[in-house]
Formats: sequence, structure tokens, C-alpha cells
Amino acid sequence: MPQNKTEAKIFACTQSAEIGKNIAKAYGTKLGKVIFHHFSDGEFQPSFEETIRGSRIFLIGSTNPSSENLMELLLMIDAAKRASARHITAVMPYFGWARQDRKDKPRVPIGAKLIANLLESAGATRIITMDLHADQIQGFFEKPVDHLYASTIFIPYLESLKLDNLTIASPDLGGSKRAYAYSKFLKSDVVICYKQRKKANIISHMELIGNVEGKNVVLVDDMVDTAGTLTTAADIMMERGAKSVRAVCTHPLLSGKAYERIEKSQLKELIVSDSIPIKDKSNKIKVLSSAKLFAAVMKNVHNNQSINPFFIK
Repeated sequence: MPQNKTEAKIFACTQSAEIGKNIAKAYGTKLGKVIFHHFSDGEFQPSFEETIRGSRIFLIGSTNPSSENLMELLLMIDAAKRASARHITAVMPYFGWARQDRKDKPRVPIGAKLIANLLESAGATRIITMDLHADQIQGFFEKPVDHLYASTIFIPYLESLKLDNLTIASPDLGGSKRAYAYSKFLKSDVVICYKQRKKANIISHMELIGNVEGKNVVLVDDMVDTAGTLTTAADIMMERGAKSVRAVCTHPLLSGKAYERIEKSQLKELIVSDSIPIKDKSNKIKVLSSAKLFAAVMKNVHNNQSINPFFIK
């Protein structure tokens, strides 16, 4: 008897319901049905309300704080494994805890490695994610990792602005590789900010390496958390004679005083993806959808086709 082709089904965690719905639509299907039973003490239990036996399952869930988002994804992976899904792909638009990718001082964890272990132990057979904080996190996994770049959606938008004297900027030395990748496609100059931190999320000093006078500057980073770095860099660049300053950040964590800082800053525009839902509205924040990118990659993964065409970087 001929074997039926493995069916693909898409489910979304609570925190990624919106992007999950958009990915499913771009894929050409609907989200599968999953419900969560909540106990009075806060514990929860996911339940797939349709058969997934022998199917390829795509579970969409960003793991931004709170830690319940990560726990939800892990429980769904475990449930899929125990329901005899053939392939379980964790689609993580934002891979949380990625800033803990090394021991930067004694007696601290390597959180990103722990998350990788948890995902594999739960039963994930493949990971699809976007703009990891550090590329080497891919090596923390023993399973295949498809690392997508948001430049695929950001570069066409930047090109549509038709900015003259365009200069790409990195808000720190660690992001210089990303800045150079953007500058290669946009054929622009690059400047770099050198910053020193007093502690996490607090900058004690920042210097600008390069000339921005008369330039339209675009700051490029993988995430925006408190927005302290971006807004400080934007203000310094405007003081140094920049014509305008925009920022492109894949993951809009936007915690603490981020919205307030962005509104008060000299940033003309903050361009982000929909990897994490925006909490508050702002006229300065523009959200670009990554749903078509994820859907196209997922479809090629399911059909055992190359995903190389989807990489701009």
C-alpha cells in the first residue's frame, strides 16, 4: 500500500497567536486547534484538539519573558511528542535568553545553552528562528537550526525610503558584523558606537567612531530592550550633524521606560518585526511582518527543498 505524504500542521503558543495566525495564512492553511487548561495556582496544560499522529508539526512560539512563554512551548513540544507527531519543529521568531550565550563573569549560567537542551529534551527535532543575539547559539543544538535574517524584510523597506547619503550604524562593537552586512546590500558607509556599561541596561559612556555629518543614519541591532542604547546613540549622532536617525531592530522587547525614551528621543523612526507583540502604540514605531518569510521557509522545510533563496545576509 502506498504511504501517504506526511501532513504539515501549524499551532501557535498564546504569546505568538497573532504572528502564528499570519504565518498560517501565508502558508495557505489555518492554525490547528489547541486549548490550555489553567489550574487555580497558575499551572497550565496544553491539549491538541485534533490528531497529529504521523504529522509534521510546526509550533510557533517566541520565548520572551515571562518564563511562562518558554514553559508553554516546552509543554506543547512534549505533548506533540507523546501524541506521536513524526517531526516537531519549534518555530521561534524570537529566541529568548540568548544574551546569556557565554560566561562573562564567574558563577553565572549559560542560559542559551540550557534553553537549547530543554528544547531538545522536550522533543523538538528542528528549530527555526530569526536573528539570534549570537550566531554561535546554533552550535548549542544537536538538531538542525534554520537561522533566518530579518534583513530579508528590512532591506527592501529601507530601499523604498530612497535615503540619500545613507550610513549604517552599529550601536556597539558586537553588532559591527550585522551593520557591515546591511551596508553591503545598501552600498553605504558604516559608523560604530563604542559603549561602556555600568551594569546591564545602563550605559556609563558612549563614543562614536566615524563621521555622520549630513548623513541619513540607520542604526541596526538585533533587539531593542530599554531603548537606552538606541536613543543615546541617536541623540549623539544628531549632535554630530546627522540629517536624520532611524533604527532597525528585529525584536521589540521594549521594557521599562523604552516607549518614553523613544518618544522623547531624536529617532525619526524605529522599524521592528512582529516577532514579539508590541505592547503600546507609538507613531515612531513601524512593524514589518515576517509571516511570509517564516511561511515560505516552513513550506520548503516540509517539502525538503533548499531555504538558501531566503537569505539576504
